[in-house]
This record gives sequence, C-alpha cells and structure tokens, in this order.
Amino acid sequence: MFLRELSASPGTLRGVGPSLLRTLSNSGIYTIASLLTRYPRDWEDRSRAALLKDWAKGPVCTTVKILAQDWFGFGRMKTLKIHVEDESARGVLICFNRPFLRHQLTVGKSCRLWGRFYYKYGELQSTAFETEAEGSSKHFGNILPVYPLSGELSGAPVRGQNLLRRLMRTALEQYGNALDDEIPPDLIRRDSLFSKAQALWAIHFPPSMETLELARKTLIFEELFYLEILVGKQALERKRAPRAVKSPPGFSSLQKQLLDRLSFRLSPGQETAAAEINADLSGPYPMARLLQGDVGSGKTLVAFLAALKVIEEGGQAAIMAPTELLARQHAENAARLLEPLGVKPAYLTGKVTGKTGRAQLLRALETGDVDIVLGTHALFSKDVVYRNLRLVIIDEQHRFGVTQRQAVIAKGSSGGAPDILMMSATPIPRTLALTVFGDLDVSVITGMPPGRKPVKTHLAKESNAHKVYNFVEKELERGAQAYFVYPLIGDEETEEAAADLETAALHRGLKDAVSMAGELERIFPRRPVALIHSRLDDEQKRAAMEAFRRGDAKILAATSVVEVGVDVPNASCMVIHHAERFGLAALHQLRGRVGRGKDQAYCFLIYSENSSEGRGGRGSAGKKAAVAAAPFSSGEPAPALTEEGKRRLKVMLESNDGFVIAEEDLKLRGPGQIAGFEQSGYLRLGIADPVRNVDLLIRARNDAFAILEADPAFLLPEHRPVAEVLERAPPFTDVGV
Repeated sequence: MFLRELSASPGTLRGVGPSLLRTLSNSGIYTIASLLTRYPRDWEDRSRAALLKDWAKGPVCTTVKILAQDWFGFGRMKTLKIHVEDESARGVLICFNRPFLRHQLTVGKSCRLWGRFYYKYGELQSTAFETEAEGSSKHFGNILPVYPLSGELSGAPVRGQNLLRRLMRTALEQYGNALDDEIPPDLIRRDSLFSKAQALWAIHFPPSMETLELARKTLIFEELFYLEILVGKQALERKRAPRAVKSPPGFSSLQKQLLDRLSFRLSPGQETAAAEINADLSGPYPMARLLQGDVGSGKTLVAFLAALKVIEEGGQAAIMAPTELLARQHAENAARLLEPLGVKPAYLTGKVTGKTGRAQLLRALETGDVDIVLGTHALFSKDVVYRNLRLVIIDEQHRFGVTQRQAVIAKGSSGGAPDILMMSATPIPRTLALTVFGDLDVSVITGMPPGRKPVKTHLAKESNAHKVYNFVEKELERGAQAYFVYPLIGDEETEEAAADLETAALHRGLKDAVSMAGELERIFPRRPVALIHSRLDDEQKRAAMEAFRRGDAKILAATSVVEVGVDVPNASCMVIHHAERFGLAALHQLRGRVGRGKDQAYCFLIYSENSSEGRGGRGSAGKKAAVAAAPFSSGEPAPALTEEGKRRLKVMLESNDGFVIAEEDLKLRGPGQIAGFEQSGYLRLGIADPVRNVDLLIRARNDAFAILEADPAFLLPEHRPVAEVLERAPPFTDVGV
C-alpha cells in the first residue's frame, strides 16, 4: 500500500477518541496519510549537551540544580521565577502560567533542562523551556521533531507538539512498516536512498542527524521526481499528434511590414525571441512557450509579431490581460500598429454588454471578421466562439489559474489545441520556471530597447521626504511627470480594520492615495493631479490614466494598481511611500513604470525609520516634533521597519535586474508565496523546496524525463511502481480531504 492510500481515520489509532478526533480534524488532519505527511518543520537535537554559558549559540540542553524560587507581579499577573545553575553559569526560568512548577522544581533538586535563553535585566532568562527528571530519557537524549501547528493544536504549543509526537509514533507502529516504495528500485539502489518505511520513521524520529539527512533526501527526491513526471507527461501530451508543417519559420510578409513601419530596430533579445516563436508556429507541434522579459523590454511587440504570422495564415489570435486597464492599452496599441496593415482588431471584456455591441462582436469572432481580439478572461466565456483560434497570448500569465488556461485550450479550432504564448513581466527564477512551467519552452528578452537608460534608485527616510519632493519639482519644471504610490487607498481602510487590532496596527500611520492626492495638490499647486486606485470604476480609471498619458495631469497619485502595463514615456519619477510595505516584485514592477523614454528616470523608495524600541515611549510632544521635521508625515508613527523590509530595500538599491530581484524575492518569501504560483496546481509540496533543493530537482528531472523517453507508458517492470502510484495514489492532491 502507498502512503496516500492510508485513508483510515486517525480514530483507528490507540488513544484517539471523539474529542481528539475533532481537534485533529480542525487542524487539517483527516486521515492517517495526512497525519504522517505532516512533516516536521524543524528538529531539536537533545542528544548533545549545550551548557548555559553557550546560550547565544542556540538552545541550551543541560542538567541544572534548582537554587531558589521567588515571585514577581501581583494578583492574576503573579509569576513564578526559578533560579538554576549548571557547571558553567546561572540562569532564571520565567514560568508564565505555570505556577504548578513550584511543586516539581523544588530547591535543591536537579533536573534536565532544554530551553532558549536571552539576556535581560542583567541575567540569563528563558520563558520557552522544558524540564525532565534527571534520570529520564523520554525526550532528552533524543532528536525531537517540531511540527507545524494549526487550529486548536496551536493554542497550547507544548501540548500540541507532545500530542503529535505520540500520535506519529503510534501511526508508524500500526501502519508505517508495510508501505510500498514509490521511487523506482534502481534509483533507490543507485543513490543509496531509504525505503519509504525507513524514510518515514527517520524523518519523524531520527536516531542521528546523519540519518535525518538521508531521510530528507529520500522524501524530497521522491516528491520532485513525481513533480517532474507530471510535467514531462504534459509535454508528451502536447507532442502526441503532429500537425502539418506550416510556412517557413522566418519573418512573414505582414511581420516585415510592421517592422518597416517602426521608427526603431528590434533589440537583439526581441529578435531572438521572435525567431524562436516563429519556429514554434511553423513546427509540427502546438507551441507552448513562456516569454520572459524585464519591465519595458518589449514583450508586447514580440507578441504582436507572433499574432501577425498566424493571421496571415488565416487564423485568429487572442491576447488576454489580467486587468481591463492593461487590456485596453493592448487594444489601443493594436489599433495603432496593426490596423494600418489591414488587420481587424476588437476589444472584449466583461463590461462589453448590450444586445447590439456584444452580440455583433461575438458574431464577428465566429464568422472570422475579427483577426485579433484583446481583452480579459471574458475572451474565454462560454458564449464566445471563434472561427479559427490559432494563437492565444496570455499576458502576466502568473495571474491566471490552471482552470482558466484549460478554458483557453478548449477554444481552439477543430484542428486541435491552439499555440499558446505566455508572457511574464515578473521574471520567474530559473529554478521555478524549471519546476512550475517545465513543460514549456522559455524565451528570455535580455536587455532594453535602444536608447533607454537604467532607472536610478534612491532610498529616503520619511523625515527626508521633503528633499525628494524638491527634486521632483525640478523634474516637473522641465516638463516631466511623476507617480506617487501609496500602500492604502483611503482612510476608510484603517477604519474598516479597526475591529481587527492586528490589521489596524499595521495600517496605523500609513499614507493613503486619496488623502495624499489632496496633499499633493497643495504641495504642487501648479501641477494637475490625477488619482487612480482599484475602487474606481473602469471609466474613472481610464479617464485618470488618459489624462496622465496625454500630459493633462502632471502627477498621478495611485496605489499599486499602476504596477502592471501603464506606459507613459514622459514620466521620469516614481515616488513610493512606505516602500518597506511592498514586496520585491511589486517594487520592481512599479519602478518599471518610469524610464520608458529617453530621459534619465528616478525611483525614490521612502521608508519609515521607526525602530520597534523607539516607538513605545513617544508622547504627544514627540509626535509634534516628528511632524515638524517631516511635513509630509501623517503624524502617527508608521509600523517599524523590519529586517526583511530592510533586505528588500537593499536589494532594490543594488540591482535593476529583474531576474536577480526575483531570485532574492524567492529567498525571502519562498516559492509558495510568489504571486500566482499557488494557483499553478503544482506547488502543493510537502517537504521539497525547489530553490534550496535545486540539485535534487535537476537530478529528479533528468531521471523522470529519461524514463518518459524510454518507457512513456511505464510498461517495464522497473517502472511499474510509477504507473501504480499515478493510478492508485496520484501525488500533489490534498491528502485525505
């Protein structure tokens, strides 16, 4: 039996009654499989001594003698304090909500102690500690798993950990010894991996750190191997039915006409990408290509070239964008660049309604009177029928889920699946592209179009914001335009969050776009200000953007709604307030809104310099002084600048390369949090990390693709486990749900 086939309830385990069963269910544990795949997030090595004097190096694990007990605080806040010493130093145990320890840890007694210590009030203290009788070996002398806790289990962490440890051991004893291996046996032998049963025991209860590492290697490799098996199968499916080879792969007549009309030459990166796409469009299999390029690298023009090749051969093209703002901009560019060539474009979103307008457009698509349609996900609604959809271009593809991509494929002509080109201005690190989009070919547009200069990035404290504004005024004076971006839309966001104390604390002191639009009008009285944010209706957004694009508005106050697709070459300044509140990808995208012309552009990242230590004691006089020093401050101190926030700002200051920034973003946030990847359907990984485990990822990919090439149906005896796993216990599903 495979691990994911263990569908029995945890209620079958010894000692699990109805109450505990409900607790486990509320914590996401419904089956034995979902229990055993709740892998530890860390391990505590209590097999090695660590003296009190070495508290700064990590957790202490030592034998101590109880020297004294006393109490501090009054009433309900009265707290026990126990003084201890080992052979190297003295320390204090702060026993919050544990007054019963006065009976267990009596003066003169010795016990084993594990805990994390810190130096405070002139003494070594610990509030997170565990003790055990001196001769006991229940926990001490072992390597203990530390599990991620959720639901009711997280309310009492020590109890939750001990409960899961007990249940894991019971489950392994009852079910874990007869599990079938999922990795092909020849790969287990080649890499000296554990069997599945050995790996499970060793991941939960390792006898040594060396054994733990081999267990992790086994389970990580297994997970990545099946990930790449699925990725490879998708690639094979796409190439199963060859189509007739179409026109030669070079530039077509229509493509050459567009290139001749341009006032510039394609960059080398654009030329390479266009050639790779042309080769795919002329090839025997439907194209599935990911086009990556930094902000402003010219991906849209390459996409238009691809559409022209298909249109010239009698097909239709569709370009899908994540927002109506970006879709409209694509439609306007198509009208400007493609209509003079005789191409018939159309614009379709969910807002295109009415019996006349929408009905006429749908009829034109069905009869082939529209060559290229640009819009949002409405392009693939049930009532939209194409005469001969040959090419689908998905812009900012990471914002669309798997279901939407399947709807795209279903709209293809009767001749088969359409060619698909996915574009991303959010550079996807090589490791994630390999993992999540491993069935796609990848084109990368490197470099920028001729004449563009790198954006100069500057950091500024909130108290120095006036210096930034003075610089922006000089840029406005010479005729340029500026963006001012804020993390909130309006004051009402803080009011709505008031019931949520944590959210309210995070919002307190942050500037918002609505209030600051009025403030900007006061600061720059001769410069018209436009306002855009997600709560405006589409017509208001369009009007604001059009005013800014035409130059009627010199300043645009906005939220991160301008992150994607807004193209105003005359804008030379991007000012981002509370920059530490934005993710790296968003900051890079926002910076990419400027520098799209030939003039030097600037990005100012204004951050809060508050430290967590300095905020608590500030009184009203301190607030007034702060406002006087920084006239653009809200008066309320913003949340403190975190270490992660500092790292993000440092990365932005040091690099303009989107791929470098994406790799750093991945290190900071992990693969599951990168925008949109949680929708991919692939990254429900239990223990593997594609970034940290990249060597195993590449090894697993090579092994998986070698098996698929030699034995795609898994008919050979050594490959039968793979077929059985896919049939009986398919991976990357929510276990037991």
